[in-house]
Amino acid sequence: MNLLDLFNKTFESKQPVKSEASSHWIKCKSCHSTMYYKEVENQSYVCPKCGFHLRIGVKERLELLADEGTFVEHDASLEPVDPLEFVDKKPYKKRIEEGFAKTGRKSSVVSGSCKMNGVSAQIVIFDFSFMGGSLGSVEGEKIVRAVDRAIENKEGLIIFSASGGARMQESTFSLLQMSKTSAALAKLAHYNLPYISVLTDPTMGGVSASFATLGDIIIAEPGALIGFAGQRVIEQTIGSELPDGFQRAEFLLEKGSIDMIVNRNELKKTLADLLVLLNG
Repeated sequence: MNLLDLFNKTFESKQPVKSEASSHWIKCKSCHSTMYYKEVENQSYVCPKCGFHLRIGVKERLELLADEGTFVEHDASLEPVDPLEFVDKKPYKKRIEEGFAKTGRKSSVVSGSCKMNGVSAQIVIFDFSFMGGSLGSVEGEKIVRAVDRAIENKEGLIIFSASGGARMQESTFSLLQMSKTSAALAKLAHYNLPYISVLTDPTMGGVSASFATLGDIIIAEPGALIGFAGQRVIEQTIGSELPDGFQRAEFLLEKGSIDMIVNRNELKKTLADLLVLLNG
């Protein structure tokens, strides 16, 4: 082997494969600062420069909330079907497959039980990476089963919403989940068990029009986008301009639509304290 071949071989062996290469830097969407990823991760995925809350997945959310080793997932095997054989730009079945390939999960909801600072609760977390966190028949069923477990165990229920709304590919099947989940939460209230709703960025459409805004306590993360339709659609409908930020958490708190805005790194303690207060 000549010197050039030896150099090439050594150089190639030190190159990371594309799939293994990691992004060490991240840019804040709010202040546009470039930061070291680990620095943001250590700050609970909150920009240390401006306090902007980055969107996070289910895994990161659980790491921040659940006491180590306490989370137990339920109903992971539930998966959507395609009763309408729906096709838009691509078949619905194809979209489900893509969501599974992207997240490793079969729906946009992960539900289970965990402890937060030693306080037991049932928890439901929406994953925006799976079809925009859309609400379908499986997601609605997981919420109802989480309610049933909360009643059985006499525990509180916490739902973290991050969704674009009802899943159009399931048509009426998905719209029915709005009333189905709302009825289940009424049953939870009958047993005097607390339901805390946490609104994250974004919480829109049929999700915001149903269970997301039915909490005994409604909490939002700072700057979260919360509403039913988008600002442009509303402005075109009513024929006038709307104030900047009217669908952000801070505006909704000012108008009394939500109860609290809680910084992400204080969320675990706040939720645990509320569960103790509301559930004895």
